[in-house]
Amino acid sequence: MDARTEVDEGRGGSKMTHKRRQTIWAFVFLSPWLIGFVVFMIGPMLWSLWLSLTNYDPLVPDTQFLGMENYQRAIADPRVRISLWNTLYFTVFYVPGTLLSGLGLAMMLNRVGRAGGFFRTAFYVPNVAPAVAVGALFLLLLNGHNGLVNQGLRALGLPGPSWLNDPTWVKPGIIMMMLWSVGTTVIILFAALRNVPAGLYEAALVDGAGPWQRFRSVTVPMISGALFFVLVINTIASLQLFTEVYAMFFGQQPTGAGSQAALFYVIYLFQQAFQFFNMGYASALAWLLFVVIGIVTVVQVVTSKRWVYYEGG
Repeated sequence: MDARTEVDEGRGGSKMTHKRRQTIWAFVFLSPWLIGFVVFMIGPMLWSLWLSLTNYDPLVPDTQFLGMENYQRAIADPRVRISLWNTLYFTVFYVPGTLLSGLGLAMMLNRVGRAGGFFRTAFYVPNVAPAVAVGALFLLLLNGHNGLVNQGLRALGLPGPSWLNDPTWVKPGIIMMMLWSVGTTVIILFAALRNVPAGLYEAALVDGAGPWQRFRSVTVPMISGALFFVLVINTIASLQLFTEVYAMFFGQQPTGAGSQAALFYVIYLFQQAFQFFNMGYASALAWLLFVVIGIVTVVQVVTSKRWVYYEGG
């Protein structure tokens, strides 16, 4: 072994040491998040998985192992089917409504010029309002007798439905309420629209493309990544809808319509956990929801390969 080889090996050993040192420091800086993730996420999830196999009740000293009995009970529970149907109904109409209204408002924002700042703030303000306050506000707006929505409908010569009591109109009223807070989707899509290169529109215009063709062939592919992102987050959020609906329909004396048409899955889960203290059964419901959300998200990710455009991908 000559002197040059010894120098190279020495340099190689120094590089390995430097890389190892960087790895150690990386874990040091990541450790607060890793500790929090394990303590506040993985730990409670594993604990709830164990609880889902028991009849745990914090007011009863003895806890028995039930195996899969809670999951079998959930499948046979008619109120689980009602709450799941209400949640899926809301998701099917709310998510496309959010994407379409959010994209429409974002495209308008992209054209208003200097006034865009004001409208961006105006669209986003409902998202920072407390969810309970939003629910209370829409109790007034959707009131069947003197609510602002029905007054507007009557001014147009249309009969105003009973948004809060008629089971047929309860879920459309909830969808209307949630579309009011479309600001986050608007801001994300507006940022994506701002990043579409103007040269693409100029090239499409030279080729004779009309407004619809430019939208379909340039705008949609270039913002498809942002569309996919808001699709996923809005789907997950709609499957976990809770606060606004609970504030509107589930007070101390829930209405008949509220107990059926507005019974969403997470509300029923909350009732089982914190009203009836069936923690084991509620944990099983939570894990079933986790599986449903996981399946829906995987389907969205797999199908996204057909319509999401990644530059350079």
